[in-house]
Amino acid sequence: MATVVLVHGIWMNGWDMSLLRRRVRKAGFDAVQFSYQSVSHTLHDNAQRLQQFINTLSADTIHIVAHSLGGLLVRQLYHDFPDLKSGRVVTLGTPHRGSYVARQLKNHRLGRAILGKSLHDGLLGDAPAWDSERELGVIAGDRGIGIGRILATRLPKPNDGTVVLRETPLSGMSDYVVMPVNHTGLLFSRSVAAQVIQFLAQGVFLKQ
Repeated sequence: MATVVLVHGIWMNGWDMSLLRRRVRKAGFDAVQFSYQSVSHTLHDNAQRLQQFINTLSADTIHIVAHSLGGLLVRQLYHDFPDLKSGRVVTLGTPHRGSYVARQLKNHRLGRAILGKSLHDGLLGDAPAWDSERELGVIAGDRGIGIGRILATRLPKPNDGTVVLRETPLSGMSDYVVMPVNHTGLLFSRSVAAQVIQFLAQGVFLKQ
């Protein structure tokens, strides 16, 4: 049985991925969650911790599903540790091309404190390129309801309330789909879960 590692986004501790984890398990995968300190540790540090966590898993195939900043952490992971076990990757609402919200927050002391050490490891568009041969599926949302509209002024449309849609594609991705949900809704939507499960099983998303 393949194991799916779920990786949360910034400011979260993994509880928000519990429903998605249950749905992935119901589809026949083993599923575990990886938690990390997104503010006090760099993505380089957290990539090492994630690599060590994955190495404790006994499955021959390790898939990863990552939300928001977690997708940038996964890019750092495969850049630093390219020889990990085989498996597919799905990112949900990850600002692969850098974050408009982060660029605005970095200009303010409070904003820099909110983002912490994650600011300079990808949120500004400086994450490692995706050079891995493993299949990567990217899911984005286009319902503009979320905290990003409060933290940043004039968030470009379309967006998911936190991440601008044009920030989500990544060179080298295998498939891409936009879902009618907001940033947090990517974790709770039954339709998004179905897309995740489809990609983990087949390497392509369901046709819209």
